[in-house]
Amino acid sequence: MKLSINKSRGLWWIVSSLVILVGIISMVISWQQIGSPLRPSLDFVGGTRLQFERDCSQPSNCNTPIDINVVRDVAKAQGLGDSSIQVIADKETGKDNGVLIRTKTLTPEQRTQLQNAISEKIGAFDPQKNQIDTVGPTIGQELFRSGIIALVVSFAGIVIYMAVRFQWDYAVFAIVALFHDVLITVGIFSILGLVAGTEADSLFIVALLTITGFSVNDTVVIYDRIRETLKINPKLSFGEIVDDAVNQTLTRSINTTLTVLLTLLAIFLFGGETLSNFALALIIGFTAGAYSSIFIASTLLSLWRERNGDSVLPNPTDSVDA
Repeated sequence: MKLSINKSRGLWWIVSSLVILVGIISMVISWQQIGSPLRPSLDFVGGTRLQFERDCSQPSNCNTPIDINVVRDVAKAQGLGDSSIQVIADKETGKDNGVLIRTKTLTPEQRTQLQNAISEKIGAFDPQKNQIDTVGPTIGQELFRSGIIALVVSFAGIVIYMAVRFQWDYAVFAIVALFHDVLITVGIFSILGLVAGTEADSLFIVALLTITGFSVNDTVVIYDRIRETLKINPKLSFGEIVDDAVNQTLTRSINTTLTVLLTLLAIFLFGGETLSNFALALIIGFTAGAYSSIFIASTLLSLWRERNGDSVLPNPTDSVDA
């Protein structure tokens, strides 16, 4: 079966526009309710980080593995149900005898009360290994600023790369596809933040950068095939060339995306709370990236070339990558 993506390109654009619009509406509602388009984690708003390790020198204190659900129940009883909790390994023994908790800013009395309550359930802690840090909103603002700068620099680099490797219109529509992927990922996370309390942390910025790299790689493969097909069959309309190029690369795109998504799904399900949101962002972004490379970047380029004729056709002496 061969796809004719240009015949239904209006449908692809409507689907993307609706998803992006819903996400933007969610971001507006989120801004009104919590003062941010996404629900921010402690990385951005500040809070308290507590790391406790059990004292294994005491008899039978470390015989039973730490049950993270017990720790979560204790945190909920203390009014800290939205905390990020992770079981960590002891640096000396390598066994999971520690607990890492990220929560809202706590007073010394609240920290002591939480520590004592957890200790009663899972065993006594070693006071020499306990660590308590406070992350202020200033650090969170710096993280956000650095993340935005990294995104802008990556987008600029991609524009330059695509313009040099292809032509400026290829670069423009590749960036449109990247904005599409980022907006969909951010929009869905905004919705999840409202309905499920999903937070965006510093790893979310890393996920967005990873998504842009994956998406532009898929787009480059299709663009390369468009350029190659254009040289082999210059008499075909540009829409036919795009359809043919997409069909030639479709199996590769599907196989690559499914392979990555299966790995990310495993991380999401079994990688623990710390990595679950990171994996979820990548699942959303990689899916959107595969979609945009085929149905957005290619069809927009096709429409542009059909309207502008040969004035922007690539130089026939351009090299084609194998």
